[in-house]
Amino acid sequence: MTTVSTSDPLVGELLDGRYAIQRKLARGGMATVYLADDRRLTRTVAIKVMHEGLGDDQDFIGKFDREARAAARLSHPNVVSVFDQGLHRGRPYIVMEYVEGCTLRHMITREGSFSPERALDLLIPVTSAVAAAHESGLIHRDIKPENVLISDRGQIKVADFGLARAISAQTATATGMLIGTVSYIAPELVTHGKADPRCDVYALAVVLYEMLTGTKPHTGENPIQVAYAHVHKAIPAPSSAVKTSWRESRNGIPPYLDALVTTAAARRPSDRPDDARVLLDHLRQARESLARGVMDDSALTERMKRTTLDPENHITEPVPSLRSPSEGERTPTLRFTPSTPVSPGFPDITDGMPYYDGPVDEPVTPPPPKRRWPALVAGILAVLLVCSGLWWVFAGQYTATPALDRLNQAQAQAAAEKTGLQIAFDSEYSEDVPAGLVARTQPGSGERIVHGGTVQAFLSKGPQRFNVPALRGLDLARATDALTRINLAVGNLTETHDDKAPAGTVLSSSFAEGTPLKAGTAVDLVMSLGPAPVTLADWVKKSYADAKKALTAQGLKVKKTEQNHADIDKGDVISQSPPAGEVHRGDTVSFVVSKGPVMKTVPNVRGYYLDRAREILTKAGFKVSVNRLINFGFDRVVGTSPRAGSKAPEGSTVTVNLA
Repeated sequence: MTTVSTSDPLVGELLDGRYAIQRKLARGGMATVYLADDRRLTRTVAIKVMHEGLGDDQDFIGKFDREARAAARLSHPNVVSVFDQGLHRGRPYIVMEYVEGCTLRHMITREGSFSPERALDLLIPVTSAVAAAHESGLIHRDIKPENVLISDRGQIKVADFGLARAISAQTATATGMLIGTVSYIAPELVTHGKADPRCDVYALAVVLYEMLTGTKPHTGENPIQVAYAHVHKAIPAPSSAVKTSWRESRNGIPPYLDALVTTAAARRPSDRPDDARVLLDHLRQARESLARGVMDDSALTERMKRTTLDPENHITEPVPSLRSPSEGERTPTLRFTPSTPVSPGFPDITDGMPYYDGPVDEPVTPPPPKRRWPALVAGILAVLLVCSGLWWVFAGQYTATPALDRLNQAQAQAAAEKTGLQIAFDSEYSEDVPAGLVARTQPGSGERIVHGGTVQAFLSKGPQRFNVPALRGLDLARATDALTRINLAVGNLTETHDDKAPAGTVLSSSFAEGTPLKAGTAVDLVMSLGPAPVTLADWVKKSYADAKKALTAQGLKVKKTEQNHADIDKGDVISQSPPAGEVHRGDTVSFVVSKGPVMKTVPNVRGYYLDRAREILTKAGFKVSVNRLINFGFDRVVGTSPRAGSKAPEGSTVTVNLA
């Protein structure tokens, strides 16, 4: 990176009487970016000005002009806009939107890895911008965190779409120069130098891998080693590079997100999504599933491996319309650049700004002065030497991996040795290949491998099966854990009442305990709702015998206690607990049953005067009424009703007969 300084002859200049240069932001191999004021529209802009000495080179001028035109065609809220272009003292320039904030590279450096939700929230706007470019026939060719800008208000924009080339008939046959950072470069750009939208898909997948893990999938001491890794090594599942498991935390990387990354970053272009539009649909489906708390969905995992839009499941969103591409451009040939352009509005951190992460443009050597013929010959020889070295690095040292699939170990050993390769064996389960035969190889059949290298062959162990664990009596959380620990899943849940099983526990499953099942098979569970509800009637002042008979038929238990009651007949219910309402089978209903009133012996008051007789009867618990048989005026008791010595309910009335 070139150190940014304020001592620059253009600082303070007024370009075209309109753009006042305030300060230098960053410098690259082809141009310098300045912060400027647009005095006509009163706004802050970023201006990219070509270096002195390049303005008289028509190839550079043409490239600079095409950069401005290509970027200006692209109108999307997540793309850095190009406003204007012109010449200042023979130096071409373009005027762009100034984005004040930081780069995605700065965020990754500062924070390391992101949660899956946050990573997708950041990448979806980026992919939307690239999808719009693909719709217009443009490819970016240099997707990387340095080219993703996050403004202070949280708006996400993709920079340097001006470096994209129009996809046209001319680019398919012409030659040119490839632009791309080696850490995110697609394998076919290394081997063939031809770009299509799937190159951007690959780069987006590498960026997502880096956001999820905090590391790049391939590293090396120099660009050649990194490029070699992209060609020969599959990008691993991001979950293998993090410690947190999706089974333990929502911050873990679920299987369907692994599938999304590894499919989009497949080494063969035909195995990747066709363009960023398909990848964008995958990202939105994954983000929606994360929002719903889904951490494992085998159907969604399979959808993430699709290379075209799923007509039934894709999530649509309009893509802004774009103008048609301009004239055709040349197809690139390979050149590695340690760093390519970032935001035109990104100052160097040495200026006290927080968000510059690389040079503004790819390193470009200024056009050489005219040479004499000996120097020209020497240059041609040097180029041939470099090309021969590159041929050896990228082609000459390789042979094709033989077809070993479905051979037994001895046959595979012989076939490998016949082609001069070493072979190492491992084993894995396979649904399709019988046990003992080669299920797959790494590298795969027909893929390149160094002469004398080692082919890794995986012998099939046959289909992998997992036995259904004991589930009856477990609650849902424990049943789910028991299934997911052995790679099975919980299927549909149904609920039913059961008099013996507590509510929320498993009654049965769709597969019996010990049944061998394929990984990912969903096991349906029947869960208990506890005993069924029963309507309890009000039995107060009604026959206990009738109540007991009815409640027993309802599956309820009955408990009885007795006590005297003056007003409720013997055998009838005085009270019940619980009262009338809803109960459950197996519950106990307690009844208090009347024994009738308390019986008292009627005292003998014969011969007593009325007042004394009344006193005795009242004290014995009776009420008194008077019946004068003969009114002689003596008021002596001659008898009672009920008669003396008999039993009568306490509180009842005893009639005294007077004479």
